[in-house]
Amino acid sequence: MKFVIAVDLEGIAGVVGQPNMTLTESKDYDFACRQATKEADAAAKALFDAGAKQVIVWDNHGGSLNLEYEELDKRCDILLGVGFPHRWTSMDEDFDGVILIGYHPMDNTVDGVLAHTFSSVSYQWIKINEREVGEIAIDAAMAGEKGVPVILVASDDKGAKEAKDFLPWAETVATKIGFGRNAALSKHPDRVIDEIYEKTKRAVKRLGEMRPFAFEEPMDMEIRFKKLEGAEGMGKSDGWKRIDAYTVKGRLNKISEYY
Repeated sequence: MKFVIAVDLEGIAGVVGQPNMTLTESKDYDFACRQATKEADAAAKALFDAGAKQVIVWDNHGGSLNLEYEELDKRCDILLGVGFPHRWTSMDEDFDGVILIGYHPMDNTVDGVLAHTFSSVSYQWIKINEREVGEIAIDAAMAGEKGVPVILVASDDKGAKEAKDFLPWAETVATKIGFGRNAALSKHPDRVIDEIYEKTKRAVKRLGEMRPFAFEEPMDMEIRFKKLEGAEGMGKSDGWKRIDAYTVKGRLNKISEYY
């Protein structure tokens, strides 16, 4: 068995950031990196204990280079850096599942901790086939193109619900309850580590129930920018039409044409 663990930071236990800052700029960043390493490591250990032969940990928050790599189980391989040709580089159809650690709810989520979709400064929302989507669904669809299912998502309670809405088969771990963009009631970080380990082992036992996720194809994609300059520039690209001052729309044959 082979798996990929994708690691973001906003959904990690004990992480809320600070107002008017990205998480990377906040006092929470160093703790987030340490705790994300521990949560990813818990998932990796559970996968190896369940019989995995390869586990890739993908450090994908911002510009990457966030995790404390020497603290990960030494059997892991590590995907890091920027400039890859597409998301899920190094994963192919032979992989059995992916795990999303530290993911966060999409933009427009009420009381979602650090909620955004790819860029908190660029986008107001992204829709596919008229439904708002975030990084959970998009990364699940990218993996789904390769026939690989998401088997577990760890996020705040809003992100865990979002995951269940798109991926009802997946196990979820709610790391904290969101009370605002920068406010949460978090589980103790060590309890979250234990829960990720146990839920990961359960997910592997349920592999036969897991399903690759896909959007209906071809698909309409709408992007609403926070600044009209973003829509103005995108609206001049081939295949994209500006439908109002802040919003563009395009048609894709598959999600990997964009991501």
